[in-house]
Amino acid sequence: MHYVRHGRGRELLLLHGLGGSSGSWAPIFDALSSERTLIAVDLPGFGQTPPLQGPVSLHALADAVTSFLSSHGLSGVNAVGSSMGAQLVLELARRHAVGKVVSLNPGGFWSAWEQRLFFLSVAASIRLARQLERFLPALIGNPVTRTLFLAQFSPRPWRLSPHMVLDEIRRYIAAPSFDDMLHHLANAGPQQGAPKGTMNPIVIGWGRRDRVCFPRQAARALAAFPDARIHWFDRCGHFPHWDVPSLTVKLILDSTD
Repeated sequence: MHYVRHGRGRELLLLHGLGGSSGSWAPIFDALSSERTLIAVDLPGFGQTPPLQGPVSLHALADAVTSFLSSHGLSGVNAVGSSMGAQLVLELARRHAVGKVVSLNPGGFWSAWEQRLFFLSVAASIRLARQLERFLPALIGNPVTRTLFLAQFSPRPWRLSPHMVLDEIRRYIAAPSFDDMLHHLANAGPQQGAPKGTMNPIVIGWGRRDRVCFPRQAARALAAFPDARIHWFDRCGHFPHWDVPSLTVKLILDSTD
């Protein structure tokens, strides 16, 4: 499993979302690495890590990360995840494979129609990105078309760095396991939780304007993980490290102190 290790201080595992890679954390990487030694991995089938042999699923990713942590002497490390990675760190916490957890806008707490909407909208977005790949630099470079392209993911896309957005979309297009993992997430059952009093500290960060994992899903996340607490990000969509990077860094550092 490819990974980047950088920074100083206590070790902190970073798990990216669907289609992303270790590079997805670029907006907050430097700020975090001044206080933590970051281990940012490319999950199997994304970035520079080859796909898994066999079925692609969240549990298979959790098995792979658990093995990675064990082989690198990192079992019990504090962990942060975004989107799919946020769901993954909750699964790792349930298995007691990691320590303190910050889960940023996790999937896995959809109702049936929300899960179907997630699949259709994200599938349409990646299909459009692939069809327009040669035009993406111009489209993402324009604030108007960037806003249209990312309206589901951020409440203020025109403020995002076009370079950062373009790099992330190219990661989605290049990820060999994107389609298989999207299909799995769209058809998997709800995230399995853990009884009260059995978990290390968990903080679930949620953007109040998330249009991928709607804010009302936070109640279901707390029902599954009653030891967790919710931290709300105002004027924030699905990726807090995009929309409110400084607040995201503060939450991560405070929660893993």
